[in-house]
Amino acid sequence: MTEQRSSTDHYPQRIVCLTEEPTEVLYALGEEHRIVGISGFTVRPPRARKEKPKVSAFTSAKIDEILKLQPDFVIGFSDIQADIARELIKAGVEVWISNHRSVDGILAYIRRLGAMVGAADKAEAYAQKAEQHIAQIQAAAAKFDRRPKVYFEEWDEPLIVGIRWVAELVRIAGGEDVFPQMSGESLAKHRILEDAGEVVRAAPDIILGSWCGKRFRPERVAARVGWDAIPAVRSGDLYEIKSPIILQPGPAALFDGLEAMHAIFAEWDEKQRG
Repeated sequence: MTEQRSSTDHYPQRIVCLTEEPTEVLYALGEEHRIVGISGFTVRPPRARKEKPKVSAFTSAKIDEILKLQPDFVIGFSDIQADIARELIKAGVEVWISNHRSVDGILAYIRRLGAMVGAADKAEAYAQKAEQHIAQIQAAAAKFDRRPKVYFEEWDEPLIVGIRWVAELVRIAGGEDVFPQMSGESLAKHRILEDAGEVVRAAPDIILGSWCGKRFRPERVAARVGWDAIPAVRSGDLYEIKSPIILQPGPAALFDGLEAMHAIFAEWDEKQRG
């Protein structure tokens, strides 16, 4: 679906993206020319790192460098970036801090961001593509003989379980999150498992790990005291989901992250039938 851009573009022309998901969305919509700065943690799309200056981390940013870029719009995520937003607002910059935490929230985010840059039709088409992908995965998962019980670990010291969109994607992919009551907590400190024995008692069939910023080590997980009783450990069903495709509340999670989880669950289902 193509859109005609008027000779006078009244939408933001110089956008700084403090996290990866707005960068990924704007590139997907063909609006990357509006971006003048990105997060240093951005890996999607790969070309963004080569084309755009990196001016922020997640909890910190180079305010002076951002201001030198003369942005007319800055996009961030969550209360964790409140201090960055405050400094930029005080400097007269318009800032949008989103706080979406669910699959529906990610889809709405795509649509809102598209509208903000004058690409509402392209954003709607892209969101519908994501919805169709989700529906296809759900339909495939419905054919499983049994849905595996899944433990998703976001961090290892302390043990932190997956946030809401991750738990929802586990269910869409065909699994059952063993700690659904904790996934609704937005802050990581409220998703800490104080007792590692809770995982043993939950007896997950599959363990997924995405340790934000470092490689998941399944052998370390399997060696934890008492965890040899867990079905996933006994069967060797411990897998890494790379954090860029699951821990960012953006398109990557809806496409690649969901696909990766479903492939693992489908293989497990085949083994059970075997």
